[in-house]
Amino acid sequence: MSGIVLIMAGCKVPSIEQRAANRNVPATYNNSLDTANTAAINWRNFFTDPNLINLIDTALKNNQELAVTLQEINMARNDIRARRGELMPTVGARIGAGVEKVGRYTSQGAGDASTEIEPGREVPDPLTDFTAAVYANWEVDIWKKLHNAKKAAITRYLSTIEGKNFVLTNLIAEVANSYYELQALDSQLATIRQNIDLQKRALEIIRAQKEAAKATELAVQKFQAEVLKSQSLEYDILQQIKETENRLNLLLGQYPREIIRNKGEFLSVTPATVASGIPSQLLANRPDIKKAELELAAAKLDVKVARAEFYPSFGISAALGFQAFKPSYLAKFPESLLYSLAGDLAGPLVNRNGIKAEYYNANARQLQAMFDYERTILNAYLEVNTQLSNIENLQKSYELKSKQVDALNKSIDISNDLFKSARADYLEVLMTQRDALEARLELIETKKEQMTAVTNVYRDLGGGWK
Repeated sequence: MSGIVLIMAGCKVPSIEQRAANRNVPATYNNSLDTANTAAINWRNFFTDPNLINLIDTALKNNQELAVTLQEINMARNDIRARRGELMPTVGARIGAGVEKVGRYTSQGAGDASTEIEPGREVPDPLTDFTAAVYANWEVDIWKKLHNAKKAAITRYLSTIEGKNFVLTNLIAEVANSYYELQALDSQLATIRQNIDLQKRALEIIRAQKEAAKATELAVQKFQAEVLKSQSLEYDILQQIKETENRLNLLLGQYPREIIRNKGEFLSVTPATVASGIPSQLLANRPDIKKAELELAAAKLDVKVARAEFYPSFGISAALGFQAFKPSYLAKFPESLLYSLAGDLAGPLVNRNGIKAEYYNANARQLQAMFDYERTILNAYLEVNTQLSNIENLQKSYELKSKQVDALNKSIDISNDLFKSARADYLEVLMTQRDALEARLELIETKKEQMTAVTNVYRDLGGGWK
């Protein structure tokens, strides 16, 4: 009875606090219960520019970050094999040879000296030993410790797959956003060059008026300075194009080369229409949420594994083979036969601080995984909510800036006519041209932000990896 009490005392597990993860999300984004979701659209159908589709294809083949993630999947798969192997008996073979010389005046030496292997033949001194045997060891998983460890490895393998999907959707979005940035820079460069031509014509007019004593050298220098400023801005844009191309080439896993793209009128591009669905769909569509959920499940299994360390373990060992002091005697059966079979039950009784510490750490890691899961859900909802608001406000901003650009374009012609008839000074012409250029550049930037916002909400809804 006392032995049973000791074992039960050794099996007692310290208590810890646990709580379930909060998976609740708001019912809607903007009071819409429509479940149509853009995340269900394949990225090849979501993006319509063939050049962009080719770039994404190249990135999916060559991107180094994605290749690193694939190796993480392989390592997780190998971990499953290792955990599965722990459930099976370990079987090995052993061949050995040795020699032993014991003292004559010892119990073993005295016994060997008085023992005959065969009539008239004493035990050799020194005594050689030759062995050929197979052996096996097996821990019987009575507390499901090894099974839970294997389940945790499988769960983490699945989480690495979701991690790969998360890398995929981010990679696709990053390639698309860089592509749109290049298109915007191309459009800004064309706008600046058109403006330079306009400013040069204005400069020729002001020079002609100076020769006719209708303008001063100050006006000429002001117009000249404005041309130089625009030419300097042209080179700034060229450098930004080169940097963006190289950033995109890095995503594509290739050395610097020109990015093939549509250099047409960027302002005429229409952003795709986005259907946000309902927030609960994020739990099924977002790879990072599913990854965090799987990590939480694996952490819970780790707690069970750590808990099982408090319980006794049951092991079985066995061996079968031949052993003799002379190689030729190994064939003598059954005299040279050796075998063994043993089972043991062992469990911690005293000084279990190390096991307790690992148990508490496993639970702390479980709580970390739970908080990370909740944070991931919250972050996903906020990202979508922010991008939906961004799309709406950018649309309104773009409409107003378009009207601003139209008004300023008209004001350029008006200011030039007034200047020619001496009803406006050169500063008004300069300021009108400068305002028109800035407004056009801002309009292009807003269009780029519109395209980027649509891509980002597609990513944030969980699209791109399917």
